[in-house]
Amino acid sequence: MRRKRKVKIVATLGPSSDDARTIQKLFEAGVDVFRLNMSHGAHEDVRRRHAHIRRISAAKGRPIGILADLQGPKIRCSTFLNGSAMLREGKQFRFDLDRSPGTEERVCLPHPEVFEALRPDATLLVDDGKVRLQVIDCGEDFANCEVISSGRVSDRKGVNLPDVVLPLAALSDKDKQDLEFVCELGVDWVAMSFVQRPEDIAEGKALVRGRASVMAKVEKPAAIDCIDSIIDEADGIMVARGDLGVEMQVNEIPPIQRRLVRRCRAAAKPVVVATQMLESMIGSPVPTRAEVSDVATAIYEGADAVMLSAESAAGRYPIQSVETMNNVAISVESDELFRRAMETTRRVDGTTVADAITSAAREIAETTEVAAICCFTHSGQTAVLVARERTRVPQLVLTPFEHIAQRLCLLWGAHCVMTPRVHGFEEAVEIAAEVASVEKLGSDGDKVIILAGVPFNVAGSTNIIRVGVLGDS
Repeated sequence: MRRKRKVKIVATLGPSSDDARTIQKLFEAGVDVFRLNMSHGAHEDVRRRHAHIRRISAAKGRPIGILADLQGPKIRCSTFLNGSAMLREGKQFRFDLDRSPGTEERVCLPHPEVFEALRPDATLLVDDGKVRLQVIDCGEDFANCEVISSGRVSDRKGVNLPDVVLPLAALSDKDKQDLEFVCELGVDWVAMSFVQRPEDIAEGKALVRGRASVMAKVEKPAAIDCIDSIIDEADGIMVARGDLGVEMQVNEIPPIQRRLVRRCRAAAKPVVVATQMLESMIGSPVPTRAEVSDVATAIYEGADAVMLSAESAAGRYPIQSVETMNNVAISVESDELFRRAMETTRRVDGTTVADAITSAAREIAETTEVAAICCFTHSGQTAVLVARERTRVPQLVLTPFEHIAQRLCLLWGAHCVMTPRVHGFEEAVEIAAEVASVEKLGSDGDKVIILAGVPFNVAGSTNIIRVGVLGDS
């Protein structure tokens, strides 16, 4: 089941896509990686969905990636006397630590660390930004604010602080429990929410202990301020535009998205563009033209993957949402302007032998008649470097490790196939040619490029490039 496009599709599982039959249909429609949202559902629900995916993968003989998305710490106000209160523009409103029910004049914000970080003129956003307040004065247990935009606030609504770096760890106690659970379960990626600094990712990686790749969700303005360090520390990046759009002006999001995609590609780190891509398909069998253009833009920019959230998790048309995204990707990638965009935005951050070899492979592939680039990998790094080149020809990734094949399902253009361990370069050439033929990447007499490392079975040793011919004995 080799895809007809190179960008990957991530789809979130939920009530609309909970059974094995629907998950299989989603895979057949084009899903490469399934997202398990740890904000919703018990561990047993997650375990069941994970088992469904692995059984489908085994039955289809194709690797499928699984991404577990941690909830992250949530800042919420407490309850109100009547369940809600109307906050009116120009009036004052107080957040404090008093546990008594809230009124139209005050409410408890049970997070002392927030008051420690607040300062006058800081902005507070309640209920995804529907209500905006500005701090007038504050102390260790209170914040007096002016209501800038009116709105009704009900019990336990979320509070965002866009221009404050909060002294909160990116991993709550719940996140740590969830992280250990999904790592033991055997997911391929763990996405961390509420990332503000590279140290947050370092903490997550220390707990993961190599059992999965770690993705940083960029959803805080503080993360943008040190984004290069976060990209360097993380294994991948998710541009979480929904939460980012709450804490920043929405007009700032498109240039940020473009910069992040280019920076990740240069650094050879997979990047996912997420949130509200086909939002109307939650209730409609067809998307809006604007949504189609949004998906297309992310693909033209060179994102490794585009993601569906509520569309596939809770919408009425999960299969159609994936089919739509798949068809948009095929159309975009057949456009010559897409190829030009990939070539004009190519940039390499790195000066290793592997960087040079993968760059040379792309040059050879695009100046001669080559059917595919075949790379042998133990750690996945060679495949990541080839993907950074955004080659015109197919990329065949060969690995003896199932968990590496599954992680690379997120990677642009990577078509992963399991092979036995290789012990010599001649054997590698034979296996690459055989697999390329089986996968219908070419026919007898077609050339393929083989990338590998000597000594074999050593991660990070890519140092040989060779052109082989299909059908040669």
